[in-house]
Amino acid sequence: MIDLKPYFITVPRAYTEGTVEVFEQAVQVPGAVKRATLAVTALGVYEAQLNGKKAGDVFLAPGHTYYPHNLHVQQYDVTHLLCAGGNTLRVYLGQGWYCGRFTHENKTKIYGEAPAVSWALELEHADGTTARYTSADADVRAVQSPYAYAGLYDGEEVFADGGPTPVIQPVPYAGRLPDVLEQNDVCVRLREEMPVVCAREKNGATILDFGQNFAGVVTIDPAKMDGDMLRLRHGERLNNDGSLYTVNLRRAKAELVYHKGAERVPYTPRFAYMGFRYIELTGCGYTDGLITAHAVYSDMERTGEFACENSLVQRLYQNQLWGQKSNYVEVPTDCPQRDERMGYTGDGQVFARTGMYNFDTEGFWLKFLKDIRYSQADNSEGYVAPTVPAEGPVGIGFINMLGWANCDTIVPEQLYWQYGSDAALRAQYESMKTLADCEIRHMGGLMGKKDLWIGPNLGDWLAPGKDIKYMAMHNGPVSNAFVANDLRILAWAAEYFGESDAAARYAAQLAKTRAAYCKAFIKKNGSMKDDYQGAYVMALSYVLEKGALWDAVFAKLLQKLRAEGMQTGFFATAQLLPLLAENGQETLAYDLLLQEGCPGWMYQIKHGATTIWERWDAIRPDGTVNESDQNGSNMVSFNHYAFGAVGQFYYQYILGIRPAAPGFAKVRIAPVTDARLCSVSGSYQSRAGKIRSAWRVTGKSVEFEIDTPVETELALPGLPVRTVPAGHYRECVPPKQSETRSALSNV
Repeated sequence: MIDLKPYFITVPRAYTEGTVEVFEQAVQVPGAVKRATLAVTALGVYEAQLNGKKAGDVFLAPGHTYYPHNLHVQQYDVTHLLCAGGNTLRVYLGQGWYCGRFTHENKTKIYGEAPAVSWALELEHADGTTARYTSADADVRAVQSPYAYAGLYDGEEVFADGGPTPVIQPVPYAGRLPDVLEQNDVCVRLREEMPVVCAREKNGATILDFGQNFAGVVTIDPAKMDGDMLRLRHGERLNNDGSLYTVNLRRAKAELVYHKGAERVPYTPRFAYMGFRYIELTGCGYTDGLITAHAVYSDMERTGEFACENSLVQRLYQNQLWGQKSNYVEVPTDCPQRDERMGYTGDGQVFARTGMYNFDTEGFWLKFLKDIRYSQADNSEGYVAPTVPAEGPVGIGFINMLGWANCDTIVPEQLYWQYGSDAALRAQYESMKTLADCEIRHMGGLMGKKDLWIGPNLGDWLAPGKDIKYMAMHNGPVSNAFVANDLRILAWAAEYFGESDAAARYAAQLAKTRAAYCKAFIKKNGSMKDDYQGAYVMALSYVLEKGALWDAVFAKLLQKLRAEGMQTGFFATAQLLPLLAENGQETLAYDLLLQEGCPGWMYQIKHGATTIWERWDAIRPDGTVNESDQNGSNMVSFNHYAFGAVGQFYYQYILGIRPAAPGFAKVRIAPVTDARLCSVSGSYQSRAGKIRSAWRVTGKSVEFEIDTPVETELALPGLPVRTVPAGHYRECVPPKQSETRSALSNV
């Protein structure tokens, strides 16, 4: 990789949010070029062009990292973009995450006062001679920027013939550079085209409906404009009168303003993307081809497929899939539309296993786990922040955010089982120990109980009827379930790496924490002292070992579910259906999946959802948007994937595809059937090969069809469990009596 540290330049202008710099350099090519390589990076966001053609196809390059320690570099083969004689290298530089407006607090200059860029173009001529052009060369000049503004939240305003920003010539960058500059192969790119499915006039504007909520960008073709300017405003839904709804964007304008110039070159944003289903067009009329939209998300290969005869169940599958596409943009974001779009560790870990089935996300997660390590290194207490990359050196703060920090331990274990590689586990092991040791140090104290960490937290976030004030006081059983799970993972990981003393220490602490947890949070009859469903689910999933107390707590959970319906938040919802299906309550699990009341997944679909909502009741039964204050501001996103963790139930239980050994070197296939789905088919492209599972419920039987590439434990309902070699299998068994009735009293 070309060393770019010596070539950073910046523009010495007073800070104005949204400024975009543009640089040009003349490149002389005297004859045939054998190879031309362009290496570029920026403290900010860049796009490089040669002779008006974009170098590569990376969007929002060089990517979002923890800038104090880490910065990505892209290297492009640009041989095909050069011609003999004079060439022009042009580089656009925006503020991006580095110093533009970012975070839900709308901060600017988080990592520095101004953006900076560095490039080197290396030419290898046919005669063996070489030449290098860099951003530090004396002939690099700033030129007129077409941008009046560009930012992640507000969008862009562009004047094709040149914007209003004065030109100031560049100088060498004298600020601190990140410790590590390195290439990264997982990047954001423009993906599938999203066609307009409907265009209609409303109050002098044209409302464009793409039929799907997604994260993306639009390309404007100025040759099809019938005016000199157009404005595009983005939104996820419409008001009842058919106008664009934007209240939930908060301070994000989410708009593009384009002023046509003499040339008719299509324009695509370089520095902003939006989360939207609808666009409001003003300033000119709409015609086919004026607007072309594309989804954007990080590199990841599709590995999971699912099809179901039940249309609602199928739509939910598509919704969680689009939730992942919309929120795997550099980091696992919370949402793509409002003034947030941050790398939330809690949302990320909740959805991670589902995401690993949908797509091959190993590379995506290796990058984000690296962001965690670099951010944690600057945390004064060795903790993992709820948002990563972190904003700089900090401590834990007033709210400990357990459930978020634990992404550091949960995801490496999941990656090991999903892909059969311990790369993430090895890279993250010291970070995991640092986190667990931090948790141990905070046990006890003024507010606490020995062997537990008691303090304000969000608990089972967004559980119905449990607001932030309630959870601040009653989060203990959820928060400490994550602590117990960390200790379990660390004891296992230490043993895996041959650190027997560390394994024994974490195992001993786990035993003490489990005992303290039972004493602090669970009554002898199995009731949780903090009597909400999330407390039961997390205790059963992460803390209690099977036995009499586990059975008593599970029985109480079943009572609550039958009496109350599902009332779980971010964390417990991800665990709930698998917990039920694993313990003889398959029909109840399906009842909860299929219920059409609120809270429930099918309720969202019945109210028009094409992605997963942040809150179960984002749309109230009367059709109004729930804009109630949750944490000091409007908080309602219609593209928030945490509740989409139900996708794990689809793959591991409906299809029944699970690893019996790391990387699916051995497989367990144990489908959980229900007549209400009629027929199901799907597959997972594992590291060991493609695994297929299908079943159909008829009046007299359940027919199964299985393909497996490796030795498999086949556990089909109604048949003995058996181990079979790789191959194709068809079975037909009588349906269960429970196939046709509900186990939930209010369904």
